[in-house]
Amino acid sequence: MTGGKRTAKVAVIGAGPGGLAAAMLLAAEGYEVDLYEKQDEVGGRSGELRLGEYRFDRGATFLMMPHLLEELFASAGRSLHSYVDLKELDPLYSLHFGDTVFTPSTDQEYTAEQIERLFPGNGEGYRRFMSEEGEKLERVIPLLQRPFQSLGDYAKRDVLHALPKLNAADNVYNRLSRYFDDERLRYSFTFQAKYLGMSPWECPGTFTILSYMEHRYGLYHPIGGINRVLQAMADIIREHGGRVHTSTGVKRIIVKNRHAAGLQLENGDTVEADYVVIGADFGSAMTKLFEPGVLKRYAPAKISRKRYSCSTAMLYLGVDGEVDLAHHSVHFAQDYRRNVEEITKLGRLSKDASIYVHNPSVIDPTLAPAGKSSLYVLMPVPNLTAEVDWAQEGAAVEAQMMEQLQHIPQLAGISGRVEERLFFTPQDWQDKLDVYNGATFNMAHNLGQMMYLRPHNTFQEVGGIWLVGGGTHPGSGLPTIFESAKISARLLREHDRAARGSAFVPASAGTGVPL
Repeated sequence: MTGGKRTAKVAVIGAGPGGLAAAMLLAAEGYEVDLYEKQDEVGGRSGELRLGEYRFDRGATFLMMPHLLEELFASAGRSLHSYVDLKELDPLYSLHFGDTVFTPSTDQEYTAEQIERLFPGNGEGYRRFMSEEGEKLERVIPLLQRPFQSLGDYAKRDVLHALPKLNAADNVYNRLSRYFDDERLRYSFTFQAKYLGMSPWECPGTFTILSYMEHRYGLYHPIGGINRVLQAMADIIREHGGRVHTSTGVKRIIVKNRHAAGLQLENGDTVEADYVVIGADFGSAMTKLFEPGVLKRYAPAKISRKRYSCSTAMLYLGVDGEVDLAHHSVHFAQDYRRNVEEITKLGRLSKDASIYVHNPSVIDPTLAPAGKSSLYVLMPVPNLTAEVDWAQEGAAVEAQMMEQLQHIPQLAGISGRVEERLFFTPQDWQDKLDVYNGATFNMAHNLGQMMYLRPHNTFQEVGGIWLVGGGTHPGSGLPTIFESAKISARLLREHDRAARGSAFVPASAGTGVPL
């Protein structure tokens, strides 16, 4: 660090994607970084799950826009490709509507021809989508790479440039209906709203960029799973002198004079720190990590009134034999709109449900024994604000998921081939991985919880704290979570340099940094 003063100590809470990325960047900058993770492994809800000889990603199952991840690693002085082998997915996925199967690709001519064959008259709409949404993404990207910490941030040139293309007052479904007249095709380009845990009929129209990013930049599978990327980040933290403490939960953030001064760990130890980065789930962090009365804006009662994403019921299966399905496939409900409304509005379980099937063993032999498959099945379901008793309903939902798998021709008879099995409910997400309300995609992305109205990267209530992850700007999803880490690491560094240019005394010595 500058000025001959000692290296500032940064304590990072939570080794999910955001916490790992921020810790990696700060360690590379020369900060003394300690990362604390409650679980036995890094990765958070995107970590690795092992069942016998089978391995799974718990959550995220593919990478989007890998050039952003390459830039992140380069910022830490490393090459992504020195740590991870990425395989591009072609097709992107298979989308199943009864007997109709749509397999889009980044090859736009191939995709347009397939659209004309399956959904006649819609090829021109697809070409228009790729053109118009490309221009939109170019305007939106700068807004995802900087903070929104004052109302004045809305008056900056990049916002004014993006505003005519944002479509924030519209919704994703309506925007896609401008391009396509076949409902199945509309669903093929709007289901990505689920990446934010939202309904395409409620998700702001800005997020049509999600399906565009897939079709333009492709999707990638890291050999070994998404968790390999996160484990690589932990390795780089250590290479830069940082420390990663797994099986080490944080009980409290120590606050002195409205400034973070360190951490109290669940094992009873106390850790001094000049700065704290919160990478833990936002809702759980606000309700658990501060002494009662410290927070006002984000007091537990106010946190409970915010809007949250849907949840997921998960089925992880170790299967004897190979599975003839794409790397990932979506099997849509017969009445998809009703299915979505039951999840997001009515708060009840669907008898006619959509499921997502991840079959990475089709291209990755490292996840299961030879000739066998690691299969991951996801069903979107209401979060824990709904009146669903998972202790009572869980077995029926698990049976429903298995029954739906049996109806997929490539999976007929699968129940007799299962060697390992784990069912994971919204209650498990909350109880075992500290996901508030079991909302696996964090806070919702409605207009009242975006940009300036989302919790700021620089924490507003206690000095010396920065937020990363899906609960802060720019939001959920791996690319944006990594951007949150870049933003917050930069803000911390700028604050630290300004503080060291003044009469800086570390908070751990009992005096707060001026805000």
